[in-house]
Amino acid sequence: MLKVGENTVSNNSNMAEVKPVFREVLPKQGPLFVEDITTMVLCKPKLLPLKSLTLEKLEKMHQAAQDTIRQQEMAEKNQRQITH
Repeated sequence: MLKVGENTVSNNSNMAEVKPVFREVLPKQGPLFVEDITTMVLCKPKLLPLKSLTLEKLEKMHQAAQDTIRQQEMAEKNQRQITH
């Protein structure tokens, strides 16, 4: 046995046996007080969409408007070529 500080360490096996320095003492009489410490609790992260639904709707409306403008410009261009 090897004596280290207040702990006793056994070298006989691969795993060292460490005896704690402090031992638990519970009162036999009187009230027992327990401190309840609030701690942070980690929960699953909530995945948020990269784009909101409103933004996606606005982008679709904008894309549809751009498509109709292109179609109108192509129709005007074709009409000009026919008349010339």
